Amino acid sequence: MDGYGIRIEGLRKRYGEGDTAVDALKDVNMTVAPGEVVGLIGPSGSGKSTLLKCLGAVIEPSAGRMTLGSEVIYDNGWKLPDLRALRRDRIGFVFQAPYLIPFLDVTDNVALLPMLAGRPNGEARRRALELLEALDIGHRARAQPSQLSGGEQQRVAIARALANQPPVILADEPTAPLDSERALAVIRILNQMAQQFATAIVVVTHDEKIIPTFRRLYHIRDGRTDEEPGRGAPAQSANSINL
Repeated sequence: MDGYGIRIEGLRKRYGEGDTAVDALKDVNMTVAPGEVVGLIGPSGSGKSTLLKCLGAVIEPSAGRMTLGSEVIYDNGWKLPDLRALRRDRIGFVFQAPYLIPFLDVTDNVALLPMLAGRPNGEARRRALELLEALDIGHRARAQPSQLSGGEQQRVAIARALANQPPVILADEPTAPLDSERALAVIRILNQMAQQFATAIVVVTHDEKIIPTFRRLYHIRDGRTDEEPGRGAPAQSANSINL
């Protein structure tokens, strides 16, 4: 992927009109390189969730510019005709809860998105199994979600986010329900996957356990972003802790 993984310039989002208008985002600027994991922090109500929804093409900004790779996707209006395809094929999502489909086994949970994108079932399942093996959870490929631990479920959610090889992954509080050891393991996994697949990853978090692991941080306050230096990503391998 050429250029930045993510580039956001002067992004704004206003809710409402007139005297009742609220500016959730006032001037957001951010870059994330392919292969990089960046933290996004800030107090509740600062605009973190709004920014993630704009970047994920869930809501439309009011102004500004967003680029994925070398392609402008928004410039004071959407530049792509099919936002569903954009979300499906080019943006992976990891949430606080794994949101796995309870009546599908682990493999089918991961293979579903490639199947919806038109890949043959056999190819999609092979891709799913490769990702599960890479995340050290291949031995649970036939398990149901209810049979997994919380950390195992989050690994499956990460595999699902990678299934279509998107250039961008947006992770919203992915470690909130986990203890310190498992939270750090998830961040190590995200760093490993970012480097392996040249994926740009943004992690929204309040989790004090993982904030020191980021090489770069963006702090959003009152709808504006400031870049802050981080302390550096964890050095251990992603599989060093068994979730």
